[in-house]
Amino acid sequence: MIMEVFKLENNENIITLVDEEGKEEDFEVIMTLDVEGQEYAILLPIDASDDDDAYIFKIIYEGEEDYMLVAIEDDEEYENVVAAYETIMDNEEL
Repeated sequence: MIMEVFKLENNENIITLVDEEGKEEDFEVIMTLDVEGQEYAILLPIDASDDDDAYIFKIIYEGEEDYMLVAIEDDEEYENVVAAYETIMDNEEL
């Protein structure tokens, strides 16, 4: 799954994703992180409740400022990113 990205100009931490069917949804960028030389974005839907999980996307750059977010299809890659995210969050709580 590939998501097109549109940044909202009034808040750089909020982006609108458009899926393959043209449906738009706003997300807050919780953080970006680098795992093994690849950059990832952690996103949370704007209207998320406390029980909702964050989404993890691989960032694929198409030039200096243009990029796409791509769903991670490899289980090992996904687990590595989740582990890195959890480590960062655990360290912030200390």
